[in-house]
Amino acid sequence: MGTVSEARRTELAAFLRSRRERISPEDVGLPAGQRRRTAGLRREEVAQLAGVGVTWYTWLEQGRPIHASVQVLDAVAKTLQLDAVERQHLFRLAEVPEGAVPDGGCLQLRPEVQQILDQLNPMPANVVSERFDIAAWNQAYAALFPRTPDLPVSERNTLLQCFTVPECCRAFQNSEEQRAAMVAHLRAAYGHHVGDPAWTAFIKRMEAASPEFARMWATQDVAYPASYTKVFRHPLHDKLLMTSTSLSVQGCPGARMVIYTPADAGTRQAMEMIMTECTRSGVHFPCWEQHRARERELAMT
Repeated sequence: MGTVSEARRTELAAFLRSRRERISPEDVGLPAGQRRRTAGLRREEVAQLAGVGVTWYTWLEQGRPIHASVQVLDAVAKTLQLDAVERQHLFRLAEVPEGAVPDGGCLQLRPEVQQILDQLNPMPANVVSERFDIAAWNQAYAALFPRTPDLPVSERNTLLQCFTVPECCRAFQNSEEQRAAMVAHLRAAYGHHVGDPAWTAFIKRMEAASPEFARMWATQDVAYPASYTKVFRHPLHDKLLMTSTSLSVQGCPGARMVIYTPADAGTRQAMEMIMTECTRSGVHFPCWEQHRARERELAMT
């Protein structure tokens, strides 16, 4: 009886052949040439376009037990024009889990995801990746976190904001236990991305930015997303009780929609009022201008 690895290699071989055969030379800028015995690209053409050896690619497509790095598999995936789900499937069959989900892939959201977010108002909601990168949000979320739309993409990260935003202008009052749970969730997701340069760089950045994060990360605790009752604050309302719920976003590997449901009628009414006032004019904590002035000073140095 064959091993699981052998079964995966057999499946990998069939998958690669099927993806190669669906691409015409014209699709990748090659001349059609003479009539071909089979549809699609030849193995040597895939190897050339991906920048890998013909023998290596042939062995990969034959299901031989060879080592495939993240970088090489990524090149093959791009050459074969794989989408996010197909790329994830390729990496899993090749038993390279750290590259299974493309970095930033959850940013490729379908339009209806934003429509769903908008329908959830006045409940704040956003979509985050496994690494807590914020990919989309609704008006209620922007009312609670007014800096989100203006932040550089590299700064739009729930964990980064949670551990580095000054306490005076934090919109959340989450406990140490909840922060530890978020780090444990990140650690569990990291198991699928060990060695991924983007993940390694992000974790190093978090450790340098927050000693508390570094301490929690060192515990090696792991956990899955859970529902919590969280306390938020806003310049117009000092206590907003909400329950968080995470839902997977279909068609976008690793992405989650996080919805904050008001825990009582008072919070729901407050959110409706906050959204109305924030739409009319910007509302900020008293420290806002001080931080803006400091940012301008740093930009001039």
